[in-house]
Amino acid sequence: MLMKKPRHRVFDYTPRYYDPRKDEKEKNKKRIGFSNQLKVKRKKRSPIVWGIFLVFILYMYLRLSGLL
Repeated sequence: MLMKKPRHRVFDYTPRYYDPRKDEKEKNKKRIGFSNQLKVKRKKRSPIVWGIFLVFILYMYLRLSGLL
């Protein structure tokens, strides 16, 4: 009560790499809910699946040609 309360410091920060045009675009992206996903991760099939597929194709070829 006898001492003065310390006041909050004013925070004044100017960003180093501020681009107003880019900032406007970022606001619009956030408002719309746009997410940049240019690369879609493709699910790679395992070699076992490819082997089974190859064996099946070979079996069907031999079956239809009359050798099996």
